[in-house]
Amino acid sequence: MTYSKGQMEDEITKAIIHWEKEYKGRGPTEAKTDILRNMVIVNLKGILAPAECYLAQNKDGMALIKKLRQQLVERGRPELEGIINRVTSANVISLHTDISTKTGERIFVFVLDKEFLA
Repeated sequence: MTYSKGQMEDEITKAIIHWEKEYKGRGPTEAKTDILRNMVIVNLKGILAPAECYLAQNKDGMALIKKLRQQLVERGRPELEGIINRVTSANVISLHTDISTKTGERIFVFVLDKEFLA
């Protein structure tokens, strides 16, 4: 099926929310996806569990959360790349991600092997 850019963004958002819920047991409170040139940018808000918010009150806890979440993403990377490929028909060249332990926000940037026009 061929999607418009807006439809792709919506489908990716829904699929990433579903992945977060299935893979990690809870999903974000807000999510938005934007496609810019050859990048898919996914912004997830409200992803920290209450226990993680408590841990994030000191530097050791922040580092622990970041390390754990990074390992979880690496384990789930094939599924994440599959979502992007299924919706965009493009291959993921690289995946960049970070989580803010202050705001409870995570950003994914998927770099693709083709560009999308507005």
